[in-house]
Amino acid sequence: MSMHSTYDMLRHLADSYGLLVMLLIFVVLIAWPFRPGARERNSEAANLIFKDENDG
Repeated sequence: MSMHSTYDMLRHLADSYGLLVMLLIFVVLIAWPFRPGARERNSEAANLIFKDENDG
């Protein structure tokens, strides 16, 4: 297999499946904070900046 055909194969793979993989990763990252059971951790993270260093 020559270098040119390897490049063509990788280019075709990126063109056909690369966008699909990036879209899937994007959707998972956007949906992650909205999963069931994440409300408490999200609330804690949102209020972390208001926590004093002397608070428990």
